[in-house]
Amino acid sequence: MTMTSAHEHGAPERLPGPSPRLLLIEDDDSIAAEVVEELTTRGYDVTRAATGVEGLDHACAGQFDLMIVDRMLPELDGLTVIESVRAQRINIPVLVLSALSAVDDRVSGLKAGGDDYLTKPFAMEELAARLEALLRRPTDSRATMLRVGPLEMDLIERTVFRNGQEIDLLPREFRLLEYMMRRPDTVLTRTMLLEDVWNYRFVPQTNLVDVHIGKLRRKIDLPGEPPLIHSIRGAGFSLRVPG
Repeated sequence: MTMTSAHEHGAPERLPGPSPRLLLIEDDDSIAAEVVEELTTRGYDVTRAATGVEGLDHACAGQFDLMIVDRMLPELDGLTVIESVRAQRINIPVLVLSALSAVDDRVSGLKAGGDDYLTKPFAMEELAARLEALLRRPTDSRATMLRVGPLEMDLIERTVFRNGQEIDLLPREFRLLEYMMRRPDTVLTRTMLLEDVWNYRFVPQTNLVDVHIGKLRRKIDLPGEPPLIHSIRGAGFSLRVPG
């Protein structure tokens, strides 16, 4: 398996503040070594487990900020590890790694209790960006239903309704709206959206956010309905329910 490391493009940026404690459960020694080296360089304190049983023991005994769990593990598969962790009310963010990329595989990873799903092979830049986004999520991110005013989002079924009427969203539009619904009444800058929704570590000069906000607004804010997505002049955008 070939993975792209940030070292190929210069030294990666370190995380500010204290080192987040990360548990990596990965049985492939070469992949684990690359991930540990990369994330340690980026400022993470990484503990690696090579089997599902070892990983579950670490997860239950240690105080970690985030977990990376491979799906295919010896002794205990990754999804069982995640389900066991959730059953013990350990609610830290979990990123699932897998060579399985079908929609059903991703859905099963999320239903087991994963927060995000990254398929192999992957670029280290994307892995790092996803981890940072997970660490920035609100503490109630384990909810599978989001509700903001007349909007209702089912994160398992991947559906969105406004006042009971289903809204058909493309995958990126869904992810953008999910990000906004987790942060209602908050000004979200273009930089925040590019980094957390698009996983751009180095923000380019682009109107990508404005284009997608425009498309999302046309689907969410129907004629005759009070607008929910607001442009904040000189700042960004906000999802707000009329008072």
